[in-house]
Amino acid sequence: MTTKPKIIVLDDDPTGSQTVHSCLLLMHWDIETLKLGLKDDSPIFFVLTNTRALTPEQAAAVTREACHNLKIAIEAEGIEDFLVVSRSDSTLRGHYPVETDVIAAEVGPFDAHFLVPAFFEGGRVTRDSIHYLMIDGTPTPVHETEFARDSVFGYHHSYLPDYVAEKTQGRIQASSVERFVLSDIRQGSLERLRQLSDNQCGVVDGETQADLDKFAADVLATAAQGKRFLFRSAASILTSFANLGPQPVAAAEMAQYVRQGKPGVVVVGSHVKKTTQQLEQLLQEPGIIGIEVEVVDLLDESAAQRGALLSKTLELVQEAHAANKTPVIYTSRQEMVFDNRQTRLEFGAAVSALLMDMVRGLPANLGFLISKGGITSNDVLSSGLALRSARLLGQIIPGCSVVRTPADHPQFPNLPVVLFPGNVGDAKALVTVYQRLSQIQANS
Repeated sequence: MTTKPKIIVLDDDPTGSQTVHSCLLLMHWDIETLKLGLKDDSPIFFVLTNTRALTPEQAAAVTREACHNLKIAIEAEGIEDFLVVSRSDSTLRGHYPVETDVIAAEVGPFDAHFLVPAFFEGGRVTRDSIHYLMIDGTPTPVHETEFARDSVFGYHHSYLPDYVAEKTQGRIQASSVERFVLSDIRQGSLERLRQLSDNQCGVVDGETQADLDKFAADVLATAAQGKRFLFRSAASILTSFANLGPQPVAAAEMAQYVRQGKPGVVVVGSHVKKTTQQLEQLLQEPGIIGIEVEVVDLLDESAAQRGALLSKTLELVQEAHAANKTPVIYTSRQEMVFDNRQTRLEFGAAVSALLMDMVRGLPANLGFLISKGGITSNDVLSSGLALRSARLLGQIIPGCSVVRTPADHPQFPNLPVVLFPGNVGDAKALVTVYQRLSQIQANS
């Protein structure tokens, strides 16, 4: 019997675990922390590098450091069979090929690297090598959506070979990309996978989870025969690789994780249109107190002004919590224009630092925490809660993970934390999550 390879996921924001459960998320990538993931019983673990929030140079440096330590940890633990996944956004935003190039250089060589951006829970499918986003039931080529116009990660192609050529600036030509289309996958890909070599680039279709289950089974069988593969993917292929079965506690029952049935806190950092719609719905709910944080002047504000904004916000949070309400801390929604990318990233870092100071000042007895936005969620785990690792419990709605802090956390032990990506769910999704977690409290 062949052992299953360990699936090592370098995640560029903390939402890639949104289709699996019961595994570790690592917020650090020193050798000892990586060994925790390698030794864990789960076949899969995640290293949250948060590189999507960084410049290309920073992303390369972080990925290089993580991979350097990973190679040492893998050798120390005697692990020969492993797959590496560079998990990124299902709307094609992120540092490709920066991250896959570094991973290949540090823990390669690989026979192939595959782009697998399908994410079914979020309505992203790939057909004939064209990546689509389902909008109101209509498949829309992703280059026609707001995500393709992203000021940091914009692109012009939904046809993945052309996307690869664009992002690699012609180093990998569209005509040289191996296409695994639906008919190929459904017939079986073993023979083609065995033929790949020299880090060949491949792009993979997926319309249903069964498609990726089939492809993943062929990949694992080929890997067991000694082929080495690297993946640049969204979350759905991870479901197929890990093959974990149902999560221990069903989504609708997750209120049982809430501490003492207490009200929680919601922190909203994401600015995408979907988040704003979801926030508007949530603010209309009974039991919710909205607390807007005016962040417009943050780059120019003095330390004293920032301190006053922080203490005022936390005062309002304490008042709401004491009244058995759930405060929703959200950043002001107006669209901001920046002179350049660096200024935008600096502003984002300043906003996040303020929000994390707020997280550190939350009531010690809060029942749960909902973090809205990928980068916000990463910062909540690594900075606000200062976690080394957290155990993933499962999903509370499709694409939306719940983790729990360790029992020995100095401030918030056993706190359930929802990692809610910016662009996941319908208009009522944030309301649904709030209602599910408030169930015990609402019924008491």
